Amino acid sequence: MALTYKKSGVDIAEGDKLVDIIKPLAHSTFIPGVLNDIGSFGAFFGLKQLRYKDPVLVSGTDGVGTKLKIAFMLNRHDTVGIDLVAMSVNDLLTSGARPLFFLDYFASGKLSTKVAADVIRGIADGCKTAGCSLIGGETAEMPGFYSAGEYDLAGFAVGIAERKEIIDGSKIKEGDIIIGLSSSGLHSNGYSLARKLFFEIKKYNARKKIKELGCSVGDELLKPTRIYVKSILEIISKFKVKGMAHITGGGITENLPRILPEKKNLKAVIERGSWPVHKIFSIMQNEGNVSEDEMYRTFNMGIGFMLVVNKDDTAKIIKRLNSLGEKAFVIGQIEKGRGGVKYV
Repeated sequence: MALTYKKSGVDIAEGDKLVDIIKPLAHSTFIPGVLNDIGSFGAFFGLKQLRYKDPVLVSGTDGVGTKLKIAFMLNRHDTVGIDLVAMSVNDLLTSGARPLFFLDYFASGKLSTKVAADVIRGIADGCKTAGCSLIGGETAEMPGFYSAGEYDLAGFAVGIAERKEIIDGSKIKEGDIIIGLSSSGLHSNGYSLARKLFFEIKKYNARKKIKELGCSVGDELLKPTRIYVKSILEIISKFKVKGMAHITGGGITENLPRILPEKKNLKAVIERGSWPVHKIFSIMQNEGNVSEDEMYRTFNMGIGFMLVVNKDDTAKIIKRLNSLGEKAFVIGQIEKGRGGVKYV
């Protein structure tokens, strides 16, 4: 019997079928600048027509982490692609960069066209929300490398900004105000702790309904990461924003200090109770006996993105953000100190 690639576990025909599904999904995300179709060895994006004077390319890469385990539990794969896009484009956004294009890496032990298509459909949805193009990627089938029914994801985003307009936190000063934008839930961080609590310690089924949440544990944990791109790009086009932070792994405690200028002896003071903390965080803290310090160092606690702005602009920015569909709150201020975050 002749040995073939298919008999070793890799089905090229299945991959070709997936490409046929991906192409129209990718086309639906294309913006001016895309120069070639899906399927080439490299993806091309032209910058000339964007008319930047001194353009700087900004890049980022990320994954979804163990949130994928929840998708496997529920056999629901249409939202983790949104998470994948969000994690990278929100990072680019903190510098004031506009996302241009996105590439994905999808790897599994045995390719399921339906599952992969659901994932990539979510990626396309995320790209459209962020206003960027899905212009390429890689689908890898690696028999024996992943457990049956499981896969992994990585994403890569490239954005653009005018050099003189890059936002890096260097102009932050004492008295500036911190604005927080509501998250949709856990986003894509802290899932190892959440899974240990709900599925190992409490031994919940992912479909168990929790009255306080109004949905199942799995439904809550699969809520896609919010993409802030369009709202923030609108804000920075009209107002002076001095610094921005994407609240990801490390929570508020680790991420907010990353934008404070090192030589100015400043700290961020966050006022607990100045925004509504999502119920999922209260449930985890109480059910898992998790300290408050650990919660703020692990999770976003209901705030997915932060801006540091002039005090005089605060009310106008809050009003504009809310009109754009965000839930924005004044959550703190910048004070003299030795860096870090102080909670009051």
